Amino acid sequence: MNFSKDKQKVYFKTFGCRTNVFDTQVMMSNLKDFDITQDEKSADVVVINSCTVTNGADSTARGYINSLKKLPKDPRVIFTGCGVWTKGESLFKEEKVDALFGHSEKEKINELLQQEERFFQAGDLEHLDNTIVEEFVGKSRAFIKVQEGCDFRCSYCIIPHVRGDARSYSEDKILEQVETLASNGFGEFILTGTNVGSYGKKQHTSLAKLLKKMSKIKGVRRIRMGSIEPIQIDDEFKELVNEPFMAKHLHIALQHTSKDMLKLMNRRNKVLDDLELFEFLKDNGYALGTDFIVGHPGETDAIWQEAIQNLHRFPLTHVHAFTYSKRDGTPSATMKPEIKGDIAKLRYNELTKIIEEKNYNFRRENNKTLEVLIEQEKNGKYIGLDQFFNQIEVESPVDLVGDWITIDNYERRLDKNVARFE
Repeated sequence: MNFSKDKQKVYFKTFGCRTNVFDTQVMMSNLKDFDITQDEKSADVVVINSCTVTNGADSTARGYINSLKKLPKDPRVIFTGCGVWTKGESLFKEEKVDALFGHSEKEKINELLQQEERFFQAGDLEHLDNTIVEEFVGKSRAFIKVQEGCDFRCSYCIIPHVRGDARSYSEDKILEQVETLASNGFGEFILTGTNVGSYGKKQHTSLAKLLKKMSKIKGVRRIRMGSIEPIQIDDEFKELVNEPFMAKHLHIALQHTSKDMLKLMNRRNKVLDDLELFEFLKDNGYALGTDFIVGHPGETDAIWQEAIQNLHRFPLTHVHAFTYSKRDGTPSATMKPEIKGDIAKLRYNELTKIIEEKNYNFRRENNKTLEVLIEQEKNGKYIGLDQFFNQIEVESPVDLVGDWITIDNYERRLDKNVARFE
């Protein structure tokens, strides 16, 4: 990246999900009259792409804002992301930040940052970007945003209120995005969005149709999915599970394995249907991850025991577990009884221990050749992810960063696989 002497330097701080990672790249792509820096100490401007999924996420962003006062250049602080719609007004009034803009305004970032006065432009919740991202700074895998917003109304979730209702990018725009990044050397693509599985619902197309067309683009080697709902894996999608371009890992959002808790959460999935789906995917060689919320209000001892009994039946290998954190403005925030933090932590530990054992057993029983994209070098070892979304640590005399390698002989340790590559 070329730096000029007179352009102001902008540092981006991204919180939250992969969708935010993509949104930051959109902003970077539209920043024509500024230089981007990876060093916040040299920044004239800091842009915070915020997450607001929990009250804790808001607190984290506020803490980061306060920390910026210690930076030598006293940068302008610009706030964007989901937090604009929940905490933006208070941050602006308290003069914690110099300016704010919402998701729909991010493609205008170059013009916005040129404004010297304070501004607050929240925008709307109907926008879809037109930017084609050409690179992912510091990434070996490319995120492809296929949709925005969510039509679900889970009782604990604020996201539909800060991202809007589900709407999909045009197929042509997505394929152009994939073609651009594939021609720039990216081989693995991760489909992301607020609710990825809803892609195409209002356009008379589907995620499966998109995947087929993506797979035909030169350079596309592997496609992963962001979190997808169980009810969104339909027969058309199931027909693709053994295609060579599909990563052998799916992250399917269960959120819980108790029937009563799913009802309290206003979820659409059902435990027995979920189990049948997971067994089908396991039989087709998939590693399977999920999201799981522990300690949601109303999670009695009886409900937790039911959930754990059911959890043992699921062929899970990965989990993105959360202890419930209140999000003001959601139905769950007023539900009773609340679960004490120490109990929630015990349940969290019980859950993650079960999944760690399941993951180790999966890797121990798996004899497939591993297809690995090496993403980074750390402490003299090369780190990558295989097709099952398991980390592998590789020793090698040659630089492997960004390379695809295949590995047949590897050691299964409790936390990861390790191998030697000549």
